[in-house]
Amino acid sequence: MNQIDNLIGGAKVQVTSGRRQAVWNPATGQQSGEVGLSSESDVDAAVAAAKAAFNEWRDFSIAKRTGLMYNFRNLVDANAFEIAAKLTAEHGKVLSDAMGEVARGLENIEYACGIAELLKGEYSSNASTGVDVHTIRQPLGVVAGITPFNFPAMVPLWTIPNAIACGNTYVLKPSERDPSTPMFIAELFHEAGFPDGVLNVVNGDKVAVDRLLHHPDVQAVSFVGSTPIARYIYETGTANGKRVQALGGAKNHMIVLPDADIGLAADAAVSAAYGSAGERCMAISVLVMVGDVADSLMEAITERMAKLKVGDGTNPDSEMGPLITREHRDRVAGYIDQGREAGADVVVDGREQSFEGDGFFLAPTLIDNVTTDMTVYSDEIFGPVLSVVRTDSYPDAVKLIQDNQWGNGTAIFTRDGGAARRFVEEVEAGMVGVNVPIPVPVGYHSFGGWNDSLFGDTTMYGPEGVKFFTRPKVITSRWPDPGTSSVDLGFPQNK
Repeated sequence: MNQIDNLIGGAKVQVTSGRRQAVWNPATGQQSGEVGLSSESDVDAAVAAAKAAFNEWRDFSIAKRTGLMYNFRNLVDANAFEIAAKLTAEHGKVLSDAMGEVARGLENIEYACGIAELLKGEYSSNASTGVDVHTIRQPLGVVAGITPFNFPAMVPLWTIPNAIACGNTYVLKPSERDPSTPMFIAELFHEAGFPDGVLNVVNGDKVAVDRLLHHPDVQAVSFVGSTPIARYIYETGTANGKRVQALGGAKNHMIVLPDADIGLAADAAVSAAYGSAGERCMAISVLVMVGDVADSLMEAITERMAKLKVGDGTNPDSEMGPLITREHRDRVAGYIDQGREAGADVVVDGREQSFEGDGFFLAPTLIDNVTTDMTVYSDEIFGPVLSVVRTDSYPDAVKLIQDNQWGNGTAIFTRDGGAARRFVEEVEAGMVGVNVPIPVPVGYHSFGGWNDSLFGDTTMYGPEGVKFFTRPKVITSRWPDPGTSSVDLGFPQNK
């Protein structure tokens, strides 16, 4: 049985709380490990280790930090398959999805390898007579990340590289549902040669989260998760004087206009709705069909769904794996009856597909003629359930997005450049795709939504990540006229 505890000051340390929680293989329904749940004193030890390492680490030259970050990047790349395998074993997503997740994490390490360029300051010579002004960016100190179960490799790598490259030290509290992947990544980080205490991992639940939010030595907190918890993280952290970025939930809409390429739109809808079993904040969960495109698009989608292979993520033929827990699978499945009882048409019921063993499987589900007053529309389901809303016009479709509480990601499928341009300009969402269903930004841009999908004023990774993990310092200086200096500088004396 795999035992996962903490990594503090470069050493593996058992939790002191005595509390432990089972870790499951979602594809088999069998327990695969056990994770310790940290006490407040465990968190205090991790923060103390990070604080002790900070003064030494911040004084490392940018060249040395960059060299270590390159080492880390190369180790993650060399161990990509092992990271993906651990991820699949505890999360359940298919190996191809897991490898893609590692690749997106690598993008962020590579961005942080350019920290020499990213931390360059600004300088104004002779802003006033004999006065120069320049700005530098300095690290905050000890920072923390609280990351979700659905991307146990990628989301930690959204923040760890930038935060540490900027000179901060870090305490990670990953999800207790699939802790092996982030722990392995942290071990690779130390293998890369970073000093002890620069990156620490504390596993746990709300006890650990609350201690990080209240700890006086934690300067900033990054969080990704559901909207209610994101709001709690933001309100509690800021109330305790911390800088907080908290990414919340989503209900992402994909609009398909009558002129769209039906094959392209159908492929996109199936991959975006059912990839990773729908357990991702950028999944398409509402398909908005405009006008007479609906019937032909529905037919194309159902044809593709019939061919989708659901099974153990380690099977190379599987295209979708199980959900994270039995309880979550049952909760998601409950929405199918809710939709039918509310008057929607269940075109494909994922519960009708049977699976061998005790894995937490639910096959893809498609629900047509959904209206905005139904729970399948209003709730963040976070599973392989795609709701279809039919509208008569483009303005009606956009209004659905504008009226939604979330504003994480959205997409439009059309051949009309004018319609696409108008959509990009007016839609209320932080990330927009044009004929791209999941518009996750590359590592040198930044990730984040609008409205109830983001709490705080900076988004994740990229340029915004560097901004979040540093604070500016402006220096104004005046020096004596060279002609009055007591040192002979070779200047003529002023008369």
